[in-house]
Amino acid sequence: MSEPSSLERTFTFYWRALADGLPEPERECRFASPRRWRFDFAWPAQRVAVECDGGTYSGGRHTRGDGYRRDAEKLNAASALGWRVFRVTADMLRDDPHGVVDMVRAAVERREGDGRF
Repeated sequence: MSEPSSLERTFTFYWRALADGLPEPERECRFASPRRWRFDFAWPAQRVAVECDGGTYSGGRHTRGDGYRRDAEKLNAASALGWRVFRVTADMLRDDPHGVVDMVRAAVERREGDGRF
């Protein structure tokens, strides 16, 4: 498992502070075997995931042609498998950490209670 990025550490900090006792997410959760795709954070039983997208203004891999295409392929596959994936940027966590955590928390709670997973 790789070292978490600054953005991933920030998400973890806010999740622990604001998620009202919900379980910790699994880091670098693999899905869609035999593909080697991983989510930055996931609640596998609920099929909820978070992808932390850094480098959105600095030309990071998520914003360039091939990286963007690979991200789209990964997210489309996740959606086809029933995953609900949230993309989170540093700006989102800086400007509204409560909103980010509330959005993800609501999805985890909703998926926990619907008995689908």
